[in-house]
Amino acid sequence: MSPLPFDPIDEAARQWGRRWDAVPAMHAVTSLMRVQQLVLARLDAILKPHGLTFARYEALVLLVFSSQGSLPLGKMGERLQVHPTSITSIIARLVASGHVVRRRHPEDGRAVLAEITDAGRAVVEAATADLVSSGFAMETMTDDQLRQLSDLLRPVRHAAGDF
Repeated sequence: MSPLPFDPIDEAARQWGRRWDAVPAMHAVTSLMRVQQLVLARLDAILKPHGLTFARYEALVLLVFSSQGSLPLGKMGERLQVHPTSITSIIARLVASGHVVRRRHPEDGRAVLAEITDAGRAVVEAATADLVSSGFAMETMTDDQLRQLSDLLRPVRHAAGDF
């Protein structure tokens, strides 16, 4: 797909402004959503050779960060901020690939734990090396710009109850 000879978000904002208010907010949100699509597509492409998507990678990293290498599915969904159905699907795919095993919780028979395997730990290391070398698909920005971006987005996340 060849690039357009104009910025479609600028054009949408121009058209928007002829009809409605809040042009800066519309432009920022549309830009943010487009960048999210672009970055996620690049991250998934980087992770594809490892048999992962970014969602599966995040789940594995969460398990690596846990003290025991395992967490209840419900807690994983909360920490990753995804719907219970999504975490169930993510874990099912990681089980199928041999990166995770399911275990009954030793203290709560109703809960299921996801536990990372040695293969899961190995794939996290390899995938992380590729993500780091690619700048997490944000290599066009400096470290200072990335910090500024994070700082700019923090109030939106905080107001939404993210933390």
